Amino acid sequence: MASSTESSSDLASERYVSLTTYKSDGTPKPLPVWIAGLPDGRIAFTTSVESWKAKRITHNPKVKMQACDQRGNVAAGAAEYTGRAVVVQGAEFTQVQGLIKTKYGVWVTVVKAVLSVRGLFDKKETQSNSAVIITLD
Repeated sequence: MASSTESSSDLASERYVSLTTYKSDGTPKPLPVWIAGLPDGRIAFTTSVESWKAKRITHNPKVKMQACDQRGNVAAGAAEYTGRAVVVQGAEFTQVQGLIKTKYGVWVTVVKAVLSVRGLFDKKETQSNSAVIITLD
């Protein structure tokens, strides 16, 4: 596990991060996310407030993160970070959304377009309307 003295900027500089949240029975659920560093040292990403990861975080704020590839594959020996997450909306969401747009550029537009098309067939909430902010241990 990465030491608590390591900077969150190490993790925030990664392109993809495997975020592990936990089901109510304790089962870990990892998935890759885009991540951005906040000026105060916390890290964050955007999601839908209706997503399973947001629901799991609401019930259990404990998370684990490791650098990964776009499919969520974690390299052997990748540093492991733990922390506590909170789902937010409003001004905090807007701030995180801006940081994600700055870091990932045109890819944000591409993903939004894909999600919009998918939304035509699947009426579930697909657009980001909240952020998850993580304070590392």
